[in-house]
Amino acid sequence: MPISVDSLDQYVLDMELRMPFHFGNTTLTELPHLFVRIEGGDELAGQEGIAAEGLSPLWFLKEPGVTFSDGLDQMLEVIDEATARAKEIKADTVFDFWMSLYEQQRKWAATTNHPPLLWSFGVSLIERAVIDAFCRKRRTTFHRAVHENTLGIDLGEIYPPLTNTVPADYLPTEPQREMAIRHTVGFTDPVTTDDLDAESRLQDGLPQTLAQYVERQGVSFFKIKLSGDVERDSERLVRLADVFSDLDRYAVTLDANEQYGDADSFRADWKQLTDTPGTGPLLEHLYYVEQPLARGNALTDATQETFTDWDNRPSMIIDESDSELQSLARALECGYVGTSHKNCKGVFKGIANACLIEHHRHEKQNKEYVISGEDLSTVGPVSLLQDLAVMATIGKKHVERNGHHYFRGMAMLPNGLQDDLLDAHSDLYQKHERGFPTLDIEEGRISLNTVDDSPFGYTPDLDLEQFIPRSDWTFAPKTE
Repeated sequence: MPISVDSLDQYVLDMELRMPFHFGNTTLTELPHLFVRIEGGDELAGQEGIAAEGLSPLWFLKEPGVTFSDGLDQMLEVIDEATARAKEIKADTVFDFWMSLYEQQRKWAATTNHPPLLWSFGVSLIERAVIDAFCRKRRTTFHRAVHENTLGIDLGEIYPPLTNTVPADYLPTEPQREMAIRHTVGFTDPVTTDDLDAESRLQDGLPQTLAQYVERQGVSFFKIKLSGDVERDSERLVRLADVFSDLDRYAVTLDANEQYGDADSFRADWKQLTDTPGTGPLLEHLYYVEQPLARGNALTDATQETFTDWDNRPSMIIDESDSELQSLARALECGYVGTSHKNCKGVFKGIANACLIEHHRHEKQNKEYVISGEDLSTVGPVSLLQDLAVMATIGKKHVERNGHHYFRGMAMLPNGLQDDLLDAHSDLYQKHERGFPTLDIEEGRISLNTVDDSPFGYTPDLDLEQFIPRSDWTFAPKTE
């Protein structure tokens, strides 16, 4: 029986941040969180499925002069286009449904200025909602649906070298039951309380500084943002090395966030960074550098020439440049060791990427390959948990999670939903002494038992009527 969608609707929750979040020249204290709900048809008849994501358009765009509001309009447009096309599709499997929607959206986007990273985001929301409906209808878990391939994943459709293989050939037989948190250290994030003045100091009972996260939650994996100013970055790495010096062990990744225009300039600055006295102790714990080059130059022939001729280059992965279905294959040709996974870039795409990495790892056991887990400030009650379900299925042992850093736990949710989240996911969330749910991070780790055992990450039945219908909603940010 085919997979189809009878209806789709959208709801919005305006989430208030506990500290300002900077998008280029815009400073936000509020971020819209979109819920997409589908009602399935045919095999999924009568079954709802939900997906959700915070709407952060400037990560997808990063174009000079584009404001947050302009980017949000573009983001909503691609979501609406994917929503309209989804109701026209019938397919034999969930994977085929997604592939058909992806191709239709791609053809439409070719007539616009929307980049692939953005237009495919609209597809990813529908993809997740249909996966959710399928798992609930079949009363199965996401990991089981992937491992048994009831979703119909055709790896060869994305990467021909994987033809006639299935995800179970590459992915763990059991999902990860716990995972280490990799804490993000942003450019302006306070390291110690000395970095806080009276005005910026929060009194909400949650950690605020890096030192507080280390002390209270025991985190030992860190993602450090680079600014592209090598002297500033060197000074910061020396300082962080001192902060981490008391830890028995730790690991770091560096996120350059497209700060370099070309590979040669990054190579020159990397030499200066590594030659700076005092950076060595931290760089000894480095796993990889994420997206050093601007996305337009990250996968060029010139980049490939520089990277493949650079014998002692650091391990590097792409993130924003992973915008199309075969981007990872091109990145490996250019000298990168892998890519990131985020549900916003596509669930099936991420599964295929993880399988391709394992394929290469088996073929060339003396080389390093990475599929990392990164974050787009995902939070519950749906987005974070679905993302963790995919991370657990592909076997990630540590994952960047910074959404909880910018929000006051789940205090923005209605009280009843807060209680439901605590009841259904008591291993992932705990009740803060001030009454709201917050991630339960112990010794730097979170438990994923209830995430793994849910249909697709989350368990509670969600009444989306308690949020604002998209048709009645207008974005009105509080800015500084």
